[in-house]
Amino acid sequence: MPGMTTRRIFDDEFYAYFVTSSCHRRRRLLDLDHPKRIVLGVLSQELPARRCRVLGSVVMPDDVHAPIWSSRPEFLSRFMHQWKRYSSRRIVNGYRQQDQFKQADFGDRFWQPKYHAFEFFTRPKLEEKLAYMHLNQVRTGVGATRLLVALEFGPLVS
Repeated sequence: MPGMTTRRIFDDEFYAYFVTSSCHRRRRLLDLDHPKRIVLGVLSQELPARRCRVLGSVVMPDDVHAPIWSSRPEFLSRFMHQWKRYSSRRIVNGYRQQDQFKQADFGDRFWQPKYHAFEFFTRPKLEEKLAYMHLNQVRTGVGATRLLVALEFGPLVS
């Protein structure tokens, strides 16, 4: 389309990426624990298939943050596509089975079509991103009991 810029993700290097994906129109579709558990469950299922590691994750009411690393380049776009695709399907199907689909206000989509990825390759930057994830819940007023956080540190960076 004229005047439209093409967004590119450069994932051809061995970086870790701090990714953020938001619910469509910033709706609070992840307010309940069940959808949060699905998002984290799908994340953990996709990791081995893509040879990835998650270094931490936080699921907020309207978005999800996770630093992710892979042992191979060019993994991020496919990984994010599968994570968002499978998690949204499972969440929507779960609401349909409980006959709560219309009440949940899913609209046309569950996730925003794109995601934000910030590459990093040092431990201080990882710690900065993990602190951001922690402080994000404080700034938004989400209590720790309503927030699922998973942390795993590995031999990623020195």
